[in-house]
Amino acid sequence: MVEGVLEHPIFRIVSDTAGRSGVRAFVIGGYVRDCFLGRPSKDIDIVVEGSGIELAQKVGEAVHSQVSVFRNFGTAMLRYHGMEIEFVGARKESYRRNSRKPIVEDGTLEDDQLRRDFTINAMAFSLQKEDYGELVDPFGGIRDLDMGIIRTPLDPDTTYSDDPLRMIRAIRFATRLSTPDRPFTIVPESLESIRRNRERISILSMERIVEELNKILVCDHPSTGFRLLDETGLLEYILPQLTRLKGVETVEGKGHKENFSHTLEVLDNTAAFEKEAIAAGKLKDYYFEDGTETSRTRTEPDLWLRWAALLHDIGKPATKRYDPQAGWTFHGHETVGARMIPKLFQRLKLPLNEKMKYVQKLVSLHLRPIALVTDEVTDSAVRRLLFDAGNDLDDLMLLCNADITSKNPRKVERLRHNFELVRRKMDEVEEKDALRNWKNPVTGEYIMETFGIGPGREIGILKEAVKNAILDGVIENDFRSADAYMRKQAAAMGLHPAPGCHPDEEPERQPSYGSDGRASV
Repeated sequence: MVEGVLEHPIFRIVSDTAGRSGVRAFVIGGYVRDCFLGRPSKDIDIVVEGSGIELAQKVGEAVHSQVSVFRNFGTAMLRYHGMEIEFVGARKESYRRNSRKPIVEDGTLEDDQLRRDFTINAMAFSLQKEDYGELVDPFGGIRDLDMGIIRTPLDPDTTYSDDPLRMIRAIRFATRLSTPDRPFTIVPESLESIRRNRERISILSMERIVEELNKILVCDHPSTGFRLLDETGLLEYILPQLTRLKGVETVEGKGHKENFSHTLEVLDNTAAFEKEAIAAGKLKDYYFEDGTETSRTRTEPDLWLRWAALLHDIGKPATKRYDPQAGWTFHGHETVGARMIPKLFQRLKLPLNEKMKYVQKLVSLHLRPIALVTDEVTDSAVRRLLFDAGNDLDDLMLLCNADITSKNPRKVERLRHNFELVRRKMDEVEEKDALRNWKNPVTGEYIMETFGIGPGREIGILKEAVKNAILDGVIENDFRSADAYMRKQAAAMGLHPAPGCHPDEEPERQPSYGSDGRASV
């Protein structure tokens, strides 16, 4: 028995309940693995030689906890003292070639361990009184953990052909479990098997594939997973937009940056910078509650920021040009990339709501702060960036900082120094002008009421004129200044206030926000 790992009272309760019910129960899978890795885990899987649902219901009665039953999957789940415990009956599985849905039969613990994906996930702790806490490890999972290897219990061709999702899970575990002190690798024969069976992922739903991709993206070093996806040939099936970034073309002795490696470096930089910012409490997530905008300090990685980092350069292949004077250029790749996002999200079955718009916005804007580094920084340019980025400014700045990469350390140091100057300039302008998530002081309704007109192009022209005047510093960012400027511009267009209409107080406006709480800009 591993000292201390089964001290939580739920384990004794399950053990006693199983004993009274005449069934054998074991803790299996990720909880056991994480115990040996010294990682905290609140998810417990219990496998039962018998009915997992019946044992769960009896345990639920004993601890006075509601049990959720999923009869289609033969599982049940309950929560107790901060732990989430899932019960399943031991089973054996067989597969048909054209489906990843197994034919399931009741089985023993040994049968259940044989169907597990990897040796490190097949280990179990006994909950029987006679050998309570003893490790059951028929495939050497503890040895593989010590060696830092991902290996299948059965022949890998059988494991991956039966359930192709396991190919991506192998890559996800190699990414998630790796640390600087102990990297995890997939054994060579398993890597070769993934290459041979890569076409089998065509039988998977895109939702299941993306679920694994999302878990890879929020790891500390997500590039590990995407390099393995590329090496095994899976990436070409899942995200061909990324594989098109590979390679360096040379003309007249001039080559461009290898954009695939650059993208993965930016992705890892983003993960590292976000982790630092979260630890320092510097990032906030904005949302609306009861019609009022509020924020909370970010405590977990933002999946959609990681997607923006992964996709920030996908427009480069379509915009790559060689100019004899300028060398290789990718003009407009941020605009082309942003236009690609909706179709890509649709194919991947990712949400087409404000989350997609957030990724699209960051891809579209990711060059803007970098441009301020190399050009003279004007208040007008900063105001426009503040206006366009809104509450996503901090994430945009983090992504742009992560995008500063070079094999020349001095160049990186110089650019990052200049980038900090821009950041300070933005803080100064933001403090003075309050332009983040800016709303136009004059509304279309107010313009129509003031001039006694209906909807028409004049309204858009006047609102745009006011916006540009504020962003260019021509007028102050307040209602009185905006109202006076609007009236002056309207007079030049031949529009005059309706009789009895005088400068009014700022009209009350309701906030505008998306379905997930992100503010509309």
